[in-house]
Amino acid sequence: MTRRRKILLLTTTIACGVLALGAARARDVPKVATGFIAHTLCSDIFVSGLDVRRDLADTTDAMPGAGLLTWAMDLQVDRARKNVTVSLFGVGRSHAVYREGLGCTLEHGQGIADVALPSDDKQPALLPEIAGPGPVAPQSEGLAAALDRAFAEPAQPPYRRTRAIVVMKAGRVIAERYADGIGPETQLLGFSMTKSVTSALTGILVRQGKLKLDVSAPVAAWQDPRDPRHAITVDQLLRHTAGIALGSSLEAKLGSVLEPVNTMKYAEDDMADFAERAPLATVPGTAWNYHDGNFLILAQLIRNAAGGKPTDALALARRELFAPLGMHDVTLQLDASGTIEGSGEMMASARDWARFGQLYLDDGVVGGKRILPGGWVNYSASATPNAWVGIGAGFWTNQGNSFGARFRVDHGWPRDAFFAKGTIGQYTIVIPSEKLVIVRLGRSPNFPPQADGVFDLVRDVVAVTRENGKLAGVN
Repeated sequence: MTRRRKILLLTTTIACGVLALGAARARDVPKVATGFIAHTLCSDIFVSGLDVRRDLADTTDAMPGAGLLTWAMDLQVDRARKNVTVSLFGVGRSHAVYREGLGCTLEHGQGIADVALPSDDKQPALLPEIAGPGPVAPQSEGLAAALDRAFAEPAQPPYRRTRAIVVMKAGRVIAERYADGIGPETQLLGFSMTKSVTSALTGILVRQGKLKLDVSAPVAAWQDPRDPRHAITVDQLLRHTAGIALGSSLEAKLGSVLEPVNTMKYAEDDMADFAERAPLATVPGTAWNYHDGNFLILAQLIRNAAGGKPTDALALARRELFAPLGMHDVTLQLDASGTIEGSGEMMASARDWARFGQLYLDDGVVGGKRILPGGWVNYSASATPNAWVGIGAGFWTNQGNSFGARFRVDHGWPRDAFFAKGTIGQYTIVIPSEKLVIVRLGRSPNFPPQADGVFDLVRDVVAVTRENGKLAGVN
């Protein structure tokens, strides 16, 4: 495609945004695109330690249409000050700033909230160690072949770009592999796998009696009983049935920049406040619509219930969830107001994502201590009506009769599998019947569904571990 045609295509895209959404919304279109790139690159460079050019190519190639913009982007990485600035044709400037222990935050010109890291009280881990310090070689030829296949690139695009895989059986790593420059302690973006962690923190507060599932969510802007949003519950936020009019977060492509949910994420200082001010599109509880606003509101509720300050929420996560699981290579990134970006910006090593999955494999109990309320795991994996992709309360699920659940089962996933899922190829998969947790991280297109190779990975690992169990006489 010639440069002239690329400019024409980009101009047409923005013009369509003007016609459809008005000048105010169209002004945010380039900022959404540059905001995603700035924040992702900042996280991957300064937290993960990845190469900027390779990371940019891997990320944009995984998102249909994004490659049309990268040639027009001005990208500046300031390694001394640890920030990334991106603009598009000189407009839509986005600036992401790294802070030690807090990761990266988009700064929109008004500054960002000062946040103190919670003190480290050296709380001992309750989860037994899952592996030694070095990568665990596959424990069988079959597992080695499964990982070979998962990391192999097809001859033609779409490419998989697998970055990390950890396979854990009955609480121990039995196979793992990493791409060049990545290892067992490298923190990697989970994108929307963060929602599952936000769901877990919600569950902890439910166990503590500080949040309730089935009453009006304690959002200050919704407390007038005459406000139709007063009917929204925490359960509906967890299941994406609250009805808030913010568009959809289900796809990662160029056209997504037009959704108001992405204006919220990439052009607003206080994301939860933006979401809480949105009107309703549907009556709460009557329709399913997946978008990040639901979980940003939950992140604000978590902050409020934990004490109200950013440090309070971070301390809750560390004390009640990460420390008991031994999750030490983890970063909860924040918006400019200091609220955890609870929809998509947590970073953790592949092993720490596996530790999180193990909590759900063990029904929310670790080391004899109940972390999640009794029944919370089943609740999280229970199917949400009309959610065609197959999703529960913060997790995707194969329960129910949704198109997505049937599709995954038809492609070899066990019926009882449920999982945290992030865009462009992030998975933490829990399979109780097989005592398996499988983590896969990478940069793969969302479509076609087979592009990331996860169907093959799950099918291969289940088959191999079943056969190995038979050979070892394990029932």
